[in-house]
Amino acid sequence: MIWLYFGIFLAACFAAGSTGGLFPPGKWYDALQKPSWTPPNWLFPVAWTLLYLCMAGAGARVAVSPDNGLAMALWSLQIALNGLWTPVFFGLRRMKLGLIVLSALWAAVAATMVALWQVDWIAGALFVPYLCWVSVAGALNFSVLRLNPDAKPAREEA
Repeated sequence: MIWLYFGIFLAACFAAGSTGGLFPPGKWYDALQKPSWTPPNWLFPVAWTLLYLCMAGAGARVAVSPDNGLAMALWSLQIALNGLWTPVFFGLRRMKLGLIVLSALWAAVAATMVALWQVDWIAGALFVPYLCWVSVAGALNFSVLRLNPDAKPAREEA
């Protein structure tokens, strides 16, 4: 039965992740100044695939556990925010709003990790790499915003 839940959670993760294909970084992002510590482009799909597997595993483990209501609600919130960031940052090219979304995502991931941990410590531990990656993403979003203060949102381009 847990495999059914895993499949459902994995589908939710890849639905959120599909925004990367709908709103790819493209020439706009390539032209922006980025910090020297920016991860290489090939790392992003690899990292997200591994993270989505961990997230789905955590969700499936807790879905079959008693007293899982808060953890499942927070899991839902974090995946919604996860799917929102890419369209905001790459689609609308709103770096400041992207940072706000990413800050909310970080808080949601941290809260989800704690709630998962209270139900199943393995599920909570599966969210640790995700929180680390979102921390890096937040620092990268902030750095790109700081290095490109005059970058225009999508609707303001000529």
